[in-house]
Amino acid sequence: MSPYTIIIAAAVIIILSFIFNIIAKKTNVPSVLMLILLGIIIQQFFWQPDIDSKDSTLMLGLEVLGNIGLIFIVLEAALDLKLQRDKLGMIVKSFFIALLALLISATGIAALFMLIWHSPESSNNVNWFTSFIYATPLSIMSSAIIIPSVAHLVNKKKEFLIYESTFSDIIGIMFFYFLKDNGNATSSIEVVKGVSFNIGITVLIAIIASYLLVMLFQKLKMQAKYFLTFAVLLLLYAVGKSFHLSSLLIILFFGLVLNNTNIFFLGPLKNFSVKGALKDSLHELHVITLETAFVLRTFFFVVFGITITVSSLLDFTYGLISIAIVAILFIVRFILLRVLSGKDITPELWIAPRGLITVLLFFAIPNGMIDGHGDILESYNSAHDYTIPVFDQGILLYTILITSIIMTVAMILNSGGKVKDLVMDSITLKKTENILSDKMEDAVSSKDHEEENK
Repeated sequence: MSPYTIIIAAAVIIILSFIFNIIAKKTNVPSVLMLILLGIIIQQFFWQPDIDSKDSTLMLGLEVLGNIGLIFIVLEAALDLKLQRDKLGMIVKSFFIALLALLISATGIAALFMLIWHSPESSNNVNWFTSFIYATPLSIMSSAIIIPSVAHLVNKKKEFLIYESTFSDIIGIMFFYFLKDNGNATSSIEVVKGVSFNIGITVLIAIIASYLLVMLFQKLKMQAKYFLTFAVLLLLYAVGKSFHLSSLLIILFFGLVLNNTNIFFLGPLKNFSVKGALKDSLHELHVITLETAFVLRTFFFVVFGITITVSSLLDFTYGLISIAIVAILFIVRFILLRVLSGKDITPELWIAPRGLITVLLFFAIPNGMIDGHGDILESYNSAHDYTIPVFDQGILLYTILITSIIMTVAMILNSGGKVKDLVMDSITLKKTENILSDKMEDAVSSKDHEEENK
């Protein structure tokens, strides 16, 4: 494949993604679904790469794209969030809903896997621990899909979903690596110490790095300061992940500090905040972050579509298992929202898609991903095997598609009400215009008639 062909393909994909965004705004169908479909079409008709190994260039590229895309998506969300006293209740509520939904959903899905696959006589490696390992990614909402999809909701619901999905990402990743890194722990005290140390170190690094970066960002005058900031964030994220820290906290905290300097720079720190110089720079950073996240999200989901084994969708057993998983997710979500948010829980009840994080964490399962034929893919230098051989990629794909379609229908119905009101207003306005027009015509005719009589 020539470099020009690759450039043409990349350019066409970005143009199509832009068109998909326009279609998504008109129809409320998530552009993510269209991007995945585009990837499947590329795989079926244009290019069939080697996806039988996690070490293949394409699979490695998918993981790199996903991680970098996640950084920009979380940063984009953080730059949208203003911390205000009157929003504290919503922030706390979204945190606890995300936490409880993750833990209860993961427990329910793990129980489902135990019910259908566990057998004392079987050697399929299905136990409570491996079931939790597999259930956790399926219990995490996708901020990559939610954040660009809720832009047209009322501010209260939009901000709640942004906070909830971001918390779901962060808590879900922390819980996943907590399970993965403590599989051979000898005692609960050892686990508690490990988790406490992880969180404590991550929060400390996040606070120090965020303040230093914000002060540096405000002082820099050069044009390339935005990508210098991104490079430092990428470095901190990658180093943190290498030590199994919850690096997304660093990204989230940096965005919150940068967008809320009036809260974080108080007392002695107030002298380090340059509000006038920061305003324009913050807007430019937000635009660049938004554009970069768009490109990264585009290529991630197209490449993911290319890696999908379409034949796995033809086994309806996987579809039934996915339906059961989705039922657990939405039953838990309904109960939590109803108890903690009251009766007005639509459309946010149905906005809980799975996507980028779910896929990324499945790649992180030691010996983890299973291809469409049930074969174990190669792992990255893992000393532990948490593979469930009977778990098929089709379950993962069905769950992503079903939750995305449910969100699509909910968004269409939600906007449908607004469209109806708009149409009724338009009809009323048209009738008013017609009445006024008729009256003006009558007045003109009457005046002409009087002048003729004279």
